[in-house]
Amino acid sequence: MHATDWEFRNRALVFGLILAFSFQFYFLDHNNAAEALAKPLAITLGTNSDLIVRLLLALGALLVAVAALLRTWASAYLRAEVVYAADVKSASLVADGPYRHVRNPLYLANVLMAVGMGALASRIGFFVLAVLMGLFCYRLILREEAQLAAAQGGHYEQYCRAVPRLWPSLWARVPSAGGRPNWAGGLKAEFWYWGMALAIVVFAITLKALAFFLILGVSLASFWLFTSWGKKKHPSA
Repeated sequence: MHATDWEFRNRALVFGLILAFSFQFYFLDHNNAAEALAKPLAITLGTNSDLIVRLLLALGALLVAVAALLRTWASAYLRAEVVYAADVKSASLVADGPYRHVRNPLYLANVLMAVGMGALASRIGFFVLAVLMGLFCYRLILREEAQLAAAQGGHYEQYCRAVPRLWPSLWARVPSAGGRPNWAGGLKAEFWYWGMALAIVVFAITLKALAFFLILGVSLASFWLFTSWGKKKHPSA
């Protein structure tokens, strides 16, 4: 059930395709997920549904911001060329920062991002986005963990027994390995994720789809340029 070589090498592309595919369901379901949820909530709370919609969009933006922060924290303990490498880097095990709380903080962030971005999708699109992103991340996790277990042996098995796979622990489950975060590198690697959070914030304030797609487009284009540059600079990473 784990991801194929092609899926792992092109995981960024697949993430983008999942997002794009999920938003196409507006052709079948014209109801926005946030608006659909806001109507019954407005009746129950006795307030204006437009206010509830903006609050739900703000919650979506908060989830994407949390995802961006989590990915930045995780990337600060890994080099960007490792985070976006075309193959699994199994020579060493990182057990610092968020990796003391959850084994796969980068994929946990992607699931949070999918839920947050889903606030802008249709009702069907929200469901499709959350399910497909969760399944794909799980397949990637199985691949990475299998290769890490093969390379690290009992040391990695002990780490897996101590640290949860995807549901984070509030307390660190393993002692620090002494690694130091490179916050500048983490921000550089994940700046495009912050762009997605900004896109939702702007949409929640203005309700202008054009502004959302412009910011999102710039973020994704920047990500493509960054990863393309990284592959040229680190071809064997």
